This record gives sequence, C-alpha cells and structure tokens, in this order.
Amino acid sequence: MVPLKRTRTARHGIGLALVVVLAVVVWGLHMSQGAGASASRAITVTDDLGRNVVLSRPPERIISIAPSNTEILFALGLADRVIGVTDSCDYPVEAKAKPKVGSVQLDYEKIIAMRPDLVVAVGSLQRQAVTRLSELGITVLAVDPKSIDGVLRAITLIGKATGTEDRASEIVRELSARMERIAQRIASLKPSERPRVFVEIWNEPLMTAGPGTFIDELVSAAGGQNIAHDAKSEWPEFSPEAVIERDPEVVILTNFNRTEALARPAWHGISAYRTGRVYEVHPDLLVRPGPRLVDGLEALARLFHPELFR
Repeated sequence: MVPLKRTRTARHGIGLALVVVLAVVVWGLHMSQGAGASASRAITVTDDLGRNVVLSRPPERIISIAPSNTEILFALGLADRVIGVTDSCDYPVEAKAKPKVGSVQLDYEKIIAMRPDLVVAVGSLQRQAVTRLSELGITVLAVDPKSIDGVLRAITLIGKATGTEDRASEIVRELSARMERIAQRIASLKPSERPRVFVEIWNEPLMTAGPGTFIDELVSAAGGQNIAHDAKSEWPEFSPEAVIERDPEVVILTNFNRTEALARPAWHGISAYRTGRVYEVHPDLLVRPGPRLVDGLEALARLFHPELFR
C-alpha cells in the first residue's frame, strides 16, 4: 500500500506538469496566431507600371509627389499619415500646410531625410522620379489613370497599399453612383440634343482638349460633343477660324479669362456667345485625376442640360 502523503505528492507533480504543458501549448498557439496576424498585415500590390510593391505593414509615413494623389490620400482619411507633398498640392486646404518636397524638380535629399514608408507617384509623368527613388531604397507606388474608370482603380490601388481598402471601396461606390445618376439623366438624349462644346485650355496660343483626355471623356459623359474630338493630338492648338467654323453651342473656359474671351469681336457670332453660354470651370475639376473629376462631370452636365436638373 502506497502511503497517502506520497500519493498526494505524485498527483501534485502530475498536475503541475500538465499546467506547464498546457501553458506551453497556449503560448505556442498565441505566437502562431501572432505571426499569422503580422503576416496578414504585410501588403503586396502591383502598381500601374507593373511593379510589385511590397510593404511589411500599412505605411505610417507617406509622401505624395502629385496633386491628384494627395487628393486621393486625403479622401481616404490619411491626412495624419501624409508627411510631405509638392508645392502644387493645393487641395484640400489642409494639404497646403504639409511640408514640401519640391514640385517638378523633387528634393531627393529631403525625401530621404523624412524617412517615408511609401511615396505615391504618377507613373507616366514621373517615371524618372519613380526609378530614382526606388534606387535610393524608397518604396514607391505609381498610379497612372487615363480615364475616369482608371481614377476609380487608382483609388482602389492606393487604398489597398495603405490598408484603407474599406474606405476606398466606399469612395468608389459613391463616385460610381453619382456617375450613374448623370448617365441616367442624359440617356434619352438624341445626338442633336447634345450641344457642340469647345473647351479652351489656353488662349495664347489657342489650345483645347482632344481625344484621350479626361476633358474629352467628361464632355461626352456629360451629354455634350467635343468639337475637337477628331483632333490628332491630346492638346492641339486650334485656330480661331476653326472654332468659328465649328460653331460651338457651349464654350468652357479653364484659364480664368472670361472677360478677355467675351471681348473677342470675331467670336460674337458663335452660337455660345449669342445665347450667353460661355462659362468658366475650374481646371482641376477637369484635368486632375482624382475624386473631384466627378464634380467636374456634374458641373458640365448641369451647364449642358440645365433643364434636366431643375
């Protein structure tokens, strides 16, 4: 017969051993889950230049080197994480207060000193900067939208790269819904009900927007016909005689020069002048590939077809 004291001691030892084993198992599970959670925070995306961009975690220090991307980052609610922008980044107003890293010419030394986790660029316009920054060991995401749908994809891509996918999806849904409402309002228009439109980008020399531009797409989506849609370049020079000959029913000015434009004697016979349909629209709403392009779409649709928005 085993003494009672020895039996109790053995049981105590076995119980203690089980507690230790259980603790080790629980600790192992915790570490495994922790490692899995850490891995799940790692982000890999393919940007618009076809480059794989890898981030070990959502970036906390972001620099935008393009005004359009600055607008997207702020719309995603990332203002606190944006540590630098360019001199041209003027919207929203809060962006103006951010430290500047240059404009067309970037201050690479300052960018390095700011230790960004991510720099967001525009691919086609800033390819050289993307290459240089990458060579300096800085992670760069390049977006390169060429259409309104491309802007929505850019928002989605930046959202994924910054860990704000839910907010990005929400923005895309909101913008898509607004675009669809415009499409529904103009859906029944006959070709003859779509006004001929001239968009003036610059006055000396006279320049407009041709095919392949956001403006050309916006004019069409808003229910108009761009009189320069058949131009041979995206930003063609247009002679005053060509404008007069094509007789636009609406003239959109983007250079804040309405007084000068209205004082052109030769243009007074144009339909848009005779009916008082010469308007100014802020250029950023028509050419900056960010969320406000849809503001531009709505503005044009109301100018082209005020009767549909009463």
